This record gives sequence, structure tokens and C-alpha cells, in this order.
Amino acid sequence: MINQPVVKLGIVGVSRDCFPASLTKARLAALMAEVKKAALPEVYDCPVVIENDVDTYKALDWAKENGINAVCMFLGNFGPEGPTTLFVQKFDGPAMVLAAKEEGKANLANDRGDALCGVLNFSYNVGLRRLKVYIPEYPNVTPEEGVKELADFRNIARVVIGVKNLKVIGFGPRPWDFLACNAPIQPMYDLGIEVQENSELDLKKAFDEITSKPGKQAEIEAVAKDMEAELGKGNKYPEIINKMAQLEVTLLDWYDTNKGGSKFAVFANKCWPAWQPIFEFEPCYVNSRLTGRGIPVACEVDLYGALSEYMAECASEKPATLLDINNSVPADVIPAGANLAGADLKDLYMGFHCGNTCSSCMKSCEIKYQLIQARLMSPDITKGTLEGQIAAGKSTMFRIQSNSDSKLVSYIAQGEFLDIDPCSFGGIGIHAIPGFARFYRHVLVGKRFPHHGAYAFDHVGKILFEALRLLGVEDINTPLPTGQLYPGENPFAL
Repeated sequence: MINQPVVKLGIVGVSRDCFPASLTKARLAALMAEVKKAALPEVYDCPVVIENDVDTYKALDWAKENGINAVCMFLGNFGPEGPTTLFVQKFDGPAMVLAAKEEGKANLANDRGDALCGVLNFSYNVGLRRLKVYIPEYPNVTPEEGVKELADFRNIARVVIGVKNLKVIGFGPRPWDFLACNAPIQPMYDLGIEVQENSELDLKKAFDEITSKPGKQAEIEAVAKDMEAELGKGNKYPEIINKMAQLEVTLLDWYDTNKGGSKFAVFANKCWPAWQPIFEFEPCYVNSRLTGRGIPVACEVDLYGALSEYMAECASEKPATLLDINNSVPADVIPAGANLAGADLKDLYMGFHCGNTCSSCMKSCEIKYQLIQARLMSPDITKGTLEGQIAAGKSTMFRIQSNSDSKLVSYIAQGEFLDIDPCSFGGIGIHAIPGFARFYRHVLVGKRFPHHGAYAFDHVGKILFEALRLLGVEDINTPLPTGQLYPGENPFAL
């Protein structure tokens, strides 16, 4: 997928002066041997072992010269907490800590590293410097365990680096009937995100002019052929293929020419009701294709929806989607004996949108016209939705959002899309999250989240949770087990 950071992870060994540096070097070498065995990409060990703050600056120079954008501070022994945390403070990127377990009783007489103690002092000094550092649940590791933690951290770091180098591009004012998408954007700037808001007239002008740019007409024709190949028999309205290809090329051109100093960009675009009479087709299929490549295009100018999709894609390295948390599931839709993935009927709901989910994430799909909008306007101008059943499999529902007080809030819930026919229209799937009914009432409704949720097509709750913490988001909500009350939940109502 394009539009995502490549994480270059540096491992920096540290050694306290009253411990032999050779202990850290040997343990770092053992860790790197396991990294190579596991074929973990883009992981490098620093040749400088930090024993004092002069070493800190030498290690920082190494990181800068080698393009290291995420770091693991490796305590091969107790470690000098001052120079170690100074590196984290001066380093421009996400950081974690790991510490070496003692290998066996033969080492305890003279080669004990005391790294449990070192992590405590490291954590204290991180607090003094007001730093955000990823500390795993079990930071003291064998080399084999360390590789697993490094693999997780690479995914966490990808999300954090992506967010801090992102531009969110919007087209059109947020719709009157979707005031839920109108959230303060100050927290985006606080995260380091750039925001570029445009009129949909800017997009129409760019759309009309794209064919006159050198080489773009040939590019449009190539995209149209690619669309035809992707859709196959699902290409029900071939008369709009060229228009959709023209929009895709227009958005990609805007991406290239407006990304500016940011490394990555996403879109949040107006898609109704003025869109259809002006463009005379739906943008949904185009949105699905760009999102499938790593450039999410959120519906209804949902800026935080685009950000949420992007974070889900960085966490999973797969396409994501944005869906309405839409409607309940009647009992007669569920076949007898169906596997509900640990959920009750009341915990099922349908995730729906007009047709913006990538074809690779669908069980089956085809181009249709948008039924709801066709009630208000001619069906001929609402063609272009990619409709069908969302493929069954693991999922993570996720949202990062500013509340009305400009405070970031978030939720994460892992579940599954079920292989059950939703018996309805749009890009749609039956989603199961154990305990969702209570989660819906006391988190989604209780904390006033909007109707859009982003969906990663994998279980990446751990990755997103830790990325949010590194980004400074403190209000992170997850489903609670039976017997544990949500704040304000009425125990007598259960």
C-alpha cells in the first residue's frame, strides 16, 4: 500500500558505568540474531552503546545519518537513566524500551544485568522529562520474546509516524444534516496534522481541467480500463466509467500537488446532495479504490473519519473502510445455528455505507445506483456506488474524534463481520462485537460519538491502543466484560 511510512527501527543499547558494557553488547547481538532469523525488516543496531551523555549525542548522530525514525532503547543491563532518556527526548520519533532477562543461573554470579531495576528508573526519568514512551506489558525479554515486541512496535510506530506527517484534505462544507461530522479541528493541529479545507467548487474546477493537463487523458483511459478489469461483470453502468476514472485521476493529481511539506495525505469529501446534480454520478467507487491503495477518502466531509481510516490502515497494513453504525439485525435474518462470534443477537448490527468499501474487502460487489438518494433525485445521476456484502473475517471498529470541548476521545472494539446475507442494499455487512449493546449505549451514545466508524479488517486493537497513548490520547474506550459497569451505567437496569 502507498501513503504509509516505512519504519526504520534503530535498537540502541545502553550500559551503566558500574556494569560491563560487554554484557549489553552480547545481549544486543543475541537480540539482533533473532531479528535476522525472524526476517524482521528495516531493523538496525546502533554501534554506539550509551554509557554517558557524550555517547547519547553520538548515537543521535548515527540515527539521523541512517534515517532511523523509530527507536528501541535496549537495557542490556541496569542502564544509565539520564543519558538514556536524554536520547528519547532529543530523538524525533516514537520510542520504546526493552530490557534483557537474565539467561540462567550461570550468569547470576558475575554477569547479572539488573534490568528490572533499570526499567523502573528509566520510567521515572521518562516522567521527569514528560515523554511518551511505549513500555510493553512485559518489557523484560529473552531475545525471542524481544522480536515479538519489536514487531508490534513497528506497527505502533507506523501509526504514530503517519499521523504526525499527515495532511487531511477536505472538499466542501460539512453537511447540515450531519452536524456530527462538525468537530473542532484544533486537536488535529495539536497532533501535528495539517488540514486543508476546500470548496467542492475547487474539486469541480480541477475535475473539468484535468483532461487538458499533459498526459492526463491517457492516464484517465488507463484507469478506466483498470476499473473495467476490476469490476468484471459488476460493471453494470459502463457509461459512467470514464467519468469515474476522471475523478480518480483528479484526486490523485490533487494529492500529488497539494500534499506539500506533509509526507502523507487523506481526503474527506462532500458526496451529497449537491454532488449528484453537478457531477452526474456517485463518487463512492472511486473512494473505494483510493482507500484500497492507502489513501482513505472519507464520506460526508468527515475529517476525523478520514484520520481514523488512515490510522486503521497503518495499523493493519490493509485497506480499511468507513461505515455507518447503522441498523439492528432482525432475528429472521440469522440462520438457525449460525456462529455469532461470541455475540448475542442484541450485540449484532449492520455496518453500512453507500458503496465506499474496497472490492478486495467485499464477498461480492457490483456498481449500482444509490437507493436512498434516488428517492430525492433521478436514479440516473446516483449511479456509482459499489454495493454488496462485506467479506467475513476479523475486524476492529475504531474512531478518534474531538468532542465539543476540543478534547480527543476514542474507542476501539474488536469483532467480526459474519458470513450472513444482510438482505439489504449498499456496501453492508453484519458485524458482531461481544457486549456491543452495552458498549453502544454507554460509549458510542453516552460519549456522543458520531455515526461513522472506521473498520480495520484485522484485530489491531493492541496496536491502535498503544499508538493513541503515544499520541497523548487519554480517553480511550473499549467494551467492558459482563459484571463490570461503565461509568454512569445503572446497575438495576441490567
